[in-house]
Amino acid sequence: MDPLFLGAIVAIATIVVLFSGVSVATGLLIVSAGFLIVFDGMSSLSLLPEIFFGKLDNFALLSIPMFIIMGAAIASTRAGADLYEALDRWLTRVPGGLVVSNLGACALFAAMSGSSPATCAAIGKMGIPEMRKRGYPDGVAAGSIAAGGTLGILIPPSVTMIVYGIATETSIGRLFLAGVIPGLLLVALFMAWSVYSTWRKRGLEVLAGRSFTWRERFEIMPRVLPFLLIILGVLYAMYGGVATPSETAAVGALLCLLIAMIIYRLWSFSSLWVVLRDSTRESVMILFIIGAAGVFSYMLSSLFITQSIAEWIGTLDVNRWVLMLAINVFLLIAGFFLPPVAVILMAAPILLPIVTTAGFDPYWFAVVLTINMEIGLISPPVGLNLYVINGIAPDIKLKTILWGSMPFVLCMVLAIILLCLMPGLATWLPNAVMGPAV
Repeated sequence: MDPLFLGAIVAIATIVVLFSGVSVATGLLIVSAGFLIVFDGMSSLSLLPEIFFGKLDNFALLSIPMFIIMGAAIASTRAGADLYEALDRWLTRVPGGLVVSNLGACALFAAMSGSSPATCAAIGKMGIPEMRKRGYPDGVAAGSIAAGGTLGILIPPSVTMIVYGIATETSIGRLFLAGVIPGLLLVALFMAWSVYSTWRKRGLEVLAGRSFTWRERFEIMPRVLPFLLIILGVLYAMYGGVATPSETAAVGALLCLLIAMIIYRLWSFSSLWVVLRDSTRESVMILFIIGAAGVFSYMLSSLFITQSIAEWIGTLDVNRWVLMLAINVFLLIAGFFLPPVAVILMAAPILLPIVTTAGFDPYWFAVVLTINMEIGLISPPVGLNLYVINGIAPDIKLKTILWGSMPFVLCMVLAIILLCLMPGLATWLPNAVMGPAV
């Protein structure tokens, strides 16, 4: 059977299995085992355990549960509320300052926790009611928090970037640095749109909050600064050559737990147990998907599907930007239905050789891919963040949240266009800090 035709059958079968309701990892294992049995016989199954666990035999994977514990410790405290309140106190007299402070809080909390739903929940519980009380449109209030929550998968330290680095065997340190400037660019675009939209609908002069004294502004800073210092310390340790990503993640997780216990009195065993239980659950889910994706990739390679697709695309006489447009459309559609980790593990190993052959930088492509995944988090039919916001503010219709998030989707598309026009936005900082990629 022609490998390309077989690849189309595999794609259809994978979609059908995943839409049947089984978990992503289980679905990938079912499809992989099924096609290997049909084309290579039952004996091929004897290799699957070795491939599955071999994919997990990677020291860098230790950073995933550590960063997840780091985020869970922060999310279990009032750190999000304190971060929101601190920014509100400093920006309250700025026209449209509340929505700006909410987006800033989302960006910082997302960087600390690495979790999009946790960011939406932590910042949205306080931010959305306060914005509505001050007269901000429901769409701006809900959409800004939904979009702000997505920043966690781009701004370092990002679990998504770690997964990409492991899947494509690229430097995790470079990937973190590549996401910094595009992440800040997205924050700026989100803020600019929110302020403009607010001004257009209500006028900024009615949205300024009450004044805070300098004493009130500084008194809350000791609650926020330790977490920010941990993030800066983790990044310094990685880029200063002090420790590996896995080692810095472990130290960061321990420090976040200690700060949660000391500053926020997270002393009870039940509270700590919830942090460790939820972290273990999420870590196992991600690692299970990584192992299953390794088996899936082996199946595609064993049946010569991966090689045939790469060879077929290489023979296409199309402009490389047309090729990149097609790849972005594919990623966008995949992100509508699958979580970012699953898309990266399934698609990145196949797409990366194609992308690099076409002359694109692999770290630049990682940022473009991640922004596509961010779009999926606030787009139907899955759109996880939309449902989190709807749970926080059930009186805001899902349709209103969706339409409120659409301008932020356009901001992400604009960011991708700017990255295509100026790839240095993603590549300059890694090259400046770590030298040109070999």
